[in-house]
Amino acid sequence: MKEEETKDNSQENNDQNSASPELEQIKDLGSITARKGKHIIHCLTIIGEIEGHIISPAQNKTTKYEHVIPQLVAIEEDPEIEGLLIILNTVGGDVEAGLAIAELIAGMHKPTVSLVLGGGHSIGVPLAVAAKKSFIVPSATMTIHPVRMTGLVLGVPQTLNYFARMQDRITNFVTMNSRITADRFTTLMMNTGELVTDVGSVLNGEMAVAEGLIDELGGLSDVVECLYQMIEQHSESKSDEKTE
Repeated sequence: MKEEETKDNSQENNDQNSASPELEQIKDLGSITARKGKHIIHCLTIIGEIEGHIISPAQNKTTKYEHVIPQLVAIEEDPEIEGLLIILNTVGGDVEAGLAIAELIAGMHKPTVSLVLGGGHSIGVPLAVAAKKSFIVPSATMTIHPVRMTGLVLGVPQTLNYFARMQDRITNFVTMNSRITADRFTTLMMNTGELVTDVGSVLNGEMAVAEGLIDELGGLSDVVECLYQMIEQHSESKSDEKTE
């Protein structure tokens, strides 16, 4: 009996050790490569606050851009990974860091699909639309508001000009990667009749799709099925190119 128990314990330890790399990947980077489905896809989560050049307080949930950027490069270059699933639930954060991540996602050659859960606040909007196809669950919201800045701000015309140019960068990116127009996006962003102590708009899932900001309503199964279809279409187009 003792020998059998020892064997069982050693088997459990081996199972835990074999699973540890994936568990460590989830724990350290909030991502995982799913290899047991129809296609090999990488799931990347962008949650909490997008942390940029300044470290956020320890109690804040953050997504560090220095972690995400190398991951995106590795995903694009890994021949085994066929597609990328991005799951978003973010409260915003560093504008330039978020926009940098969004630009990398938009520039990827592999199929990419995003799913907004909970919320896509501020810079989460460009991150959501950066994928080739975007989804949102009905209970999620997209919060659109102007750029903010904390810390020392000089009350000079140059400051207002800087804010306007940064806002233009975000507006241009969003309109280039979604079906919403620049005028409509600006109107939603400058709305003064919805948020009590703020300027902007909050769109639920259905409203975000109706406005052309997000492509479709859907859940996890819809997103995975869509990504599989995109992967298969991508593979077919590559095969046709080789034939020619």
